[in-house]
Amino acid sequence: MPNVFDYLAWRGDLSFDQSPLNEADSLILCRLSYIPFDGLVPAEFQKSVSLKEAAARCLNCVQQSEAQLSDANPSASETPGVPQRRFRLAEDARLLGALKESRRFGGARLCGYVNLLDPVAEKQFAALTILLENDLPYLAFRGTDGTLVGWKEDFNMSFLSVVPAQQDAVAYLRAAAAALPGSLRAGGHSKGGNLAVYAAAFCGAAIQARIASVYNHDGPGFQAEVVARTEFQHVLGRVHTFVPQSSVVGMLLQHEEGCTVIHSTNTWLLQHDLYSWETAYNGLVPMDGRTRSSHFIDSTLKAWLAQMSPEDRGKLVDGVYAALAASGAVTVADLNRPRTAVAVLRELKKLDEPTKIILQQAIGILSASARENLPVVLNRMRKEETPSDR
Repeated sequence: MPNVFDYLAWRGDLSFDQSPLNEADSLILCRLSYIPFDGLVPAEFQKSVSLKEAAARCLNCVQQSEAQLSDANPSASETPGVPQRRFRLAEDARLLGALKESRRFGGARLCGYVNLLDPVAEKQFAALTILLENDLPYLAFRGTDGTLVGWKEDFNMSFLSVVPAQQDAVAYLRAAAAALPGSLRAGGHSKGGNLAVYAAAFCGAAIQARIASVYNHDGPGFQAEVVARTEFQHVLGRVHTFVPQSSVVGMLLQHEEGCTVIHSTNTWLLQHDLYSWETAYNGLVPMDGRTRSSHFIDSTLKAWLAQMSPEDRGKLVDGVYAALAASGAVTVADLNRPRTAVAVLRELKKLDEPTKIILQQAIGILSASARENLPVVLNRMRKEETPSDR
């Protein structure tokens, strides 16, 4: 099935004057926010570097880092002034190579790169602004990285109306608006989509009026009280939300805007990977609706959260995170190590009694919610069957 690389092969020779920005372009720009441009793209909006130059330097830095860490070159030392960096996904290197050679993106310039990680504040925030040739600036917000802090902030959204990254997103949009004239676009993938929508909603009326569109690619929703606010309602008509057919992350919390279901070639949680989304020559390939498993997980999680008070949600998330952090794990990948898993179990046993009770209750409620929602989904499956299916 075709993906963003096929799209670049089909449309990469067309300027944005010839073919206006679409959701496939937005997907690509959102993925750019995950690239480790630290030290390569200026934090200021008044200064910029060409995408071609930034991509070439980043690819070179990653190659150096990989060579230094290679077992075949154990004596290599870190090059002074060159930070160690790596791509989160192997396809990122290929994407940079394709973008810098395309006419469509090759003339773009990058600015406003920010990458913040604060374990104390439980904040992970990163963003990048892309100045497209003859088109509107695009503010791309990064989703959750592989750190436990980043995931903790995501879970904090289940009981907090606002988290630090959302506040940073508002500040970032305001700073961009002060430095860049005219209309703006914003977007993001995963938590980045949530940040883009939140920033557009609460940046202030004058700036909000300048926002042409907001793209949310499989990002979670918001607390009900946030969705109900007037500022949020005013921007809804410009929000474009896309989720894969078995979306899990994009269905979390409350969404009031409609969403377009996109075909992914992966299964279940792996569909969150943007490189698995199917593209057409002028955008993404839509589907009629989400899968039954997505509806089942969505209804189960919403029922689960509805039966827990925000206070209990907070105690549960804080308790589990404390155990994970105490195990020595820094990234989610660290949890795959047997030694770390044993340490996590040991730390969970050390939780205070009230938190243990909440954890046990949460597991019980989740199990009950799953049992209650399974018949609903099975009934829907029967209703959706066509004569040819029987």
